[in-house]
Amino acid sequence: MTLVNLPSGETIWYKTTGTGAPLLQIHGSAFGHRNFEKLTPLMAPHFECIDFDLPGYGESKGLPQSSMAGIAEQVYGFLRAAGYDKVSIHGTSFGAMIGMTLAALHPEIVDKLVLSCFLTRYDNAARMMRSTWKRTAKDSGMEAVADLTSVAGFARGFYDLPHAQAQLQSMRDAFAKNTPEAFIAGTETIERTDLSEYIDRVKAPTLLIAGAEDNMTPFKPADSGVGFHHIKDRIPGAELTVLPDCGHYLVIEQPELCAEKVVEFVNR
Repeated sequence: MTLVNLPSGETIWYKTTGTGAPLLQIHGSAFGHRNFEKLTPLMAPHFECIDFDLPGYGESKGLPQSSMAGIAEQVYGFLRAAGYDKVSIHGTSFGAMIGMTLAALHPEIVDKLVLSCFLTRYDNAARMMRSTWKRTAKDSGMEAVADLTSVAGFARGFYDLPHAQAQLQSMRDAFAKNTPEAFIAGTETIERTDLSEYIDRVKAPTLLIAGAEDNMTPFKPADSGVGFHHIKDRIPGAELTVLPDCGHYLVIEQPELCAEKVVEFVNR
């Protein structure tokens, strides 16, 4: 585990697991690096997995920038400071938005790109959902946010699994590591973001992974939003896979299948 200081004053905490070509994993909002605690052990035999906390999350210090491009520049600065010239990227949810932005702004640093469960522009339903999360973060704290997001984040069948309650507690623990201020700031960045202009600028080989029961960032959002339904044909050669019986938190619900898809694509 290592700390990197950025010129702008933020301190980034990260760790590497495994050996091989570097794979940067960018977490979703509120999770921090623990977003990948089930996935990383499955990926480590194939890659050098780089798990880190964005500013304001987990063990990192400072706040994320107020725009998606600004956050992508923080990640770019982190990679350069940590000594990486080129990496493959897997971003999920908020992390996928950052990953796509980074690939558009700094194509030279991205080898292959895996994006799971995100919208390039939120529809009004997603904005309403997020507004309830922000109020909960402010009034009740991040553990309550974990419970509220779980309702939208997991497929219905997840709650019948024997390990469901343990996983929910793990999420509460992960969310509690992050400040409500960072979560609210990140959420407001997402709400005002429209990445449509970046879609056609992505040139890296790209895999899109969707959950068939993702109610948070659905494959086909309402007309006010832009999702996989719209972008799958706009990124040259992009591949799409939809995981059945899986919601938004696919790296938690079906880590084995997710790892299989990522490993096959990146190593092809």
